[in-house]
Amino acid sequence: MLIAADLVWTGDRFERGLGVETAGSHLRALRPLAPGETPDRHAALIGPALSDLQVNGSGGVMLNSDPTPEAIAHIVATQRARGTGWVMPTLITCEPERMRRAAKAAANAWGLPGFLGLHLEGPHLNPDRRGTHSAGPMGPLSDTTRAVVRDLRAQGIPVMVTLAPEIAGPEAVRDLADMGAVVSGGHSAATAEQTRAALAAGMSCFTHLYNAMPPMTSRGPGILGAAINSDAYAGIIADGHHVSWEMVALALRARPLPDRMFLVSDAMATIGGPDQFELYGEIIRLRDGALVNAAGALAGAHVDLVTSLRNMVTHVGVPLPEAYAMAALVPRDVMGLPRPGLREGQPLAEVLALDAALERLPLE
Repeated sequence: MLIAADLVWTGDRFERGLGVETAGSHLRALRPLAPGETPDRHAALIGPALSDLQVNGSGGVMLNSDPTPEAIAHIVATQRARGTGWVMPTLITCEPERMRRAAKAAANAWGLPGFLGLHLEGPHLNPDRRGTHSAGPMGPLSDTTRAVVRDLRAQGIPVMVTLAPEIAGPEAVRDLADMGAVVSGGHSAATAEQTRAALAAGMSCFTHLYNAMPPMTSRGPGILGAAINSDAYAGIIADGHHVSWEMVALALRARPLPDRMFLVSDAMATIGGPDQFELYGEIIRLRDGALVNAAGALAGAHVDLVTSLRNMVTHVGVPLPEAYAMAALVPRDVMGLPRPGLREGQPLAEVLALDAALERLPLE
């Protein structure tokens, strides 16, 4: 099959006038279209599949409920079927033994195509900004977290740790960064001064900007204001429920450097699964496109990155190349990984084609 595209990301730039040939489940060739050649399909964009650094679950499975290699493989496969080629399964706040089990599962699953590493979102968060997380296990950086991060990094496995700067403190941030973890601020009520101290100590990212953070005020920028004004990376959930489109656009315009904002899904088990699941002994339900707990509070997101990318273009007005970069390229920069490209023989699970409506275009 020959698919022509308006834009093709080749690995270091977008190019026009190219076509992609596929054969079976692989990419056969990437080449210029010959004069008069008629493609089988036409795409608005073709490039490597997307990379998601925050996926709590998919396909009816939550990593917290099932911290096993099989669960990791299932989450990755579910996301790959939806255009996200590389996935960082995320373990939210839990007790030490569950964290150790998840780390062991990550080590056993390492090398699985599409498995990008492990995101530890907690337990070193601020209980007052816990969101749907359990407050019970929360506290300062523990020996368990240090040991887990050290062991995973020794095996070359990328690790992101979300923590609250005011709970962990600069020394803990420095310890994790020195181990090679990407430290991200989130679920926090830190002051701007505490946030800047964490950034100076090695924190390089912020988790789901706006969410689980106090709002800015004229005299109190807090972690949110410090994040937006910083050179650090910041993830954001573009589902229309967690952050209004106007506030997404405001953050994008306010950042001092380009290519510092990236999309995360914060996906839960309902992506490719049933419309409810259990977390911390509580039923989380899908209601009007949002996931809510018994109190009606948001509890993760029911969205994938392709939908998030489309939302950025259609609701926020971001140009397609920029929205694609936020979902496919900048996440790799966050983790210090090479940006992906297209190559002959590449599995189609690692290739994304979007049609004019920015829906996934079949490649087979």
